[in-house]
Amino acid sequence: MALLSAPRLLPLGSGGGRISFSKVGIRCAATIAASDAAVSEVARLRWGSTKQQGPRSEMEDDVIIRSDGLADFSFAAVFDGHAGFSTVRFLRDELYKECSLALQGGSVLNSKNFDAIKDAIQLAFVNVDSRLLNWLQQFETEDASGATATVMFIRNDLLIVSHLGDSAAVMSRGGRTEVVTNPHRPYGNNRVSLQEIKRIRAAGGWISDGRICGEISVSRAFGDIQFKTKKNEMLARGVEDGRWTEKFASRIQFKGDLLTASPDIYITELGPNAEFILLASDGLWDYMKTSDAVALVRNQLRQHGDVQLACEALAQTTLNQGSQDNISVVIADLGRTKWDELPLQGSNLLLELGQAFATVGIVSIGIWVSLLYAS
Repeated sequence: MALLSAPRLLPLGSGGGRISFSKVGIRCAATIAASDAAVSEVARLRWGSTKQQGPRSEMEDDVIIRSDGLADFSFAAVFDGHAGFSTVRFLRDELYKECSLALQGGSVLNSKNFDAIKDAIQLAFVNVDSRLLNWLQQFETEDASGATATVMFIRNDLLIVSHLGDSAAVMSRGGRTEVVTNPHRPYGNNRVSLQEIKRIRAAGGWISDGRICGEISVSRAFGDIQFKTKKNEMLARGVEDGRWTEKFASRIQFKGDLLTASPDIYITELGPNAEFILLASDGLWDYMKTSDAVALVRNQLRQHGDVQLACEALAQTTLNQGSQDNISVVIADLGRTKWDELPLQGSNLLLELGQAFATVGIVSIGIWVSLLYAS
């Protein structure tokens, strides 16, 4: 979520919050019912995914996994919506199609021409956003929805991540955590944030309280029409609502889009020690360190080898640690690791307890559902 909540000043991978053991069972029942988990197996890849609403009044996240139409590559994405679900609904149906078209059914991916791969994915993202903005304008009432997206194209030996927004992709290499992406946020002193702030100001925008024009706390996203093709309308509406003065608005001259759907693209060769790739929305990363997330998943796979259960336990543990956001997770296990032969990875006691309670809750719900259908 980027639009309606106060800006979080926690950096990617920061931790915090408490574990509430008394509500684990209730939370498990609610979140498992709300999740649309999917598991599939493509070549040696093993997939797990979950999307959990948490305490939010609406579910605006989604995940997709596709294993068709891109030659030897599979496609997976995490979408984190804000101000409504319309943009996520559009992306869920259209982004994969546009990527498949631009990548010529996977032949560009197999070409090993990395410049051509990046150009094709860039074109797909920009085209999808253009079509989305046209679609959003057709509604009688203005639809201000938007969404971040973190997408991976993966083969057993190669990972390509296309990313915009504040979700993240993380890899485990022999238990070592590698953060693949950087968050696009209009605040902070890291290199990426400073570049985003510079771009926004050059386009005529401003940053207030860590938000673009005082409204949105991500700097790259699909949709968000008011920061792209309807910037002047947004400016006039701010005067009407008393958020800024007419004199202030008269000095603003927009020179470009304040938000962009141009992604950062990362290409990584997967060596023999690559274990799994983890995509997740910021509802997870704002409440759990990346190293703790990797340790939890590794320990889950060491205990039972089930990628889907590991996905659900990771999301549930994050809710137990106090996440107030929707949480979406995709895990791709490369199938190279003999999990039952590995020792448990060390992590802090609270995380281990939360992981244990999450696993017990998930299993308990499965037993309850089985008994319900049997009666």
